[in-house]
Amino acid sequence: MSLAERSEFDLAVLALNGLRRGRTTGSCATAAVKAALNLLLLGERGATVRVSLPDGAHYLVVPIQMVDGLPDGAVRAEVLKDGGDDPDNTHGATIFAEVRRNEVREVRFFAGGGVGTATQPGLRVAVGEPAINPVPRQMMRMAVAEVLDEAMAEPHDAGFDLTIGCVNGELIARKTFNPRLGILGGISILGTSGIVEPMSLSTWIASVEVYVRVALAGGAQSVAFLPGKIGREYARDVLGLPDKRSVQIANFLGDSLDFTQKALEEEGRTLDVLWLAGHPGKLAKVLDGWWDTHSSKSNMAMAGVARVAAELGYPAALVQEMENANTVEAAMERLKSEPGAQAFWIEMERRIGALAHVRVPSVKRLEVRLFDLAGNCLGADA
Repeated sequence: MSLAERSEFDLAVLALNGLRRGRTTGSCATAAVKAALNLLLLGERGATVRVSLPDGAHYLVVPIQMVDGLPDGAVRAEVLKDGGDDPDNTHGATIFAEVRRNEVREVRFFAGGGVGTATQPGLRVAVGEPAINPVPRQMMRMAVAEVLDEAMAEPHDAGFDLTIGCVNGELIARKTFNPRLGILGGISILGTSGIVEPMSLSTWIASVEVYVRVALAGGAQSVAFLPGKIGREYARDVLGLPDKRSVQIANFLGDSLDFTQKALEEEGRTLDVLWLAGHPGKLAKVLDGWWDTHSSKSNMAMAGVARVAAELGYPAALVQEMENANTVEAAMERLKSEPGAQAFWIEMERRIGALAHVRVPSVKRLEVRLFDLAGNCLGADA
């Protein structure tokens, strides 16, 4: 869908929990790229730019803090990161883009000051690449195409080098998991929707209770809890659950289970089955007793995953590799080549489910389904 056919995503409209949404680092970097290209190719300096969002239907209006030419003929633009009411480490940071022409007729990405570089496998980008995730890259490529469409004299296969940075990003990154993930030198440019949903707040916890009660309303006997978007298609297409029976619980697994038990006790009834569906990077944290899975409240899940592998008799060298992996996704990749990988994840699902079930005795059956980042089932497939 072209930019002209899209409608504006209005950040002034509050989220369902009454909190203000924000812009991801990916949206900010894309806005900076577009502002720089507008000056480079069109000679225009706008106070705002329109950034096409990955949903294919909306655009975001993003204010531009600064745009100016550089001595080498490149253009630099800056955008102030606004994370809304979410306690985001990058809130208030200055995200910048420096855009230069190249002769290779490609859009290439580089890490500027304050944006990290991947140094270990298992991340969304290859080793040696700037820590700019796939969706933000897609958004920036779309921004390049949109400006080229306006610059009629420019060839559509013109090449540009996009250097993305963050002022004081190296300091900001110390408050994140980036150093432990093997992302060195600064923050990551993230986002899958372009919009920051304000989830990690006490007020969001209160709203989760509302969502849980809505899901249980009307005598429902099957509901699903999803830490994120992973597992949503499974709940809808395989389990056949309507949207109102699936609750996006963010990082608040323990609270969500407690809310469920409380609601069932108040109604004096039981629930036939509760599904927990998501990535083991979140759900496996309960193996070490972490029920709030936010990175600021919990450790990473690799130790728990490795411990289960050791208890199941996997070779010590493999267990050590898993424990030292920079992400659970990297540990998952290592396991794929091992016999019995599916059985391993089925056992992980069983253990997570057993621990979670203790908190909801009014649920007759609690089932866990684990998925990789692409949404593929790791353990039980039905």
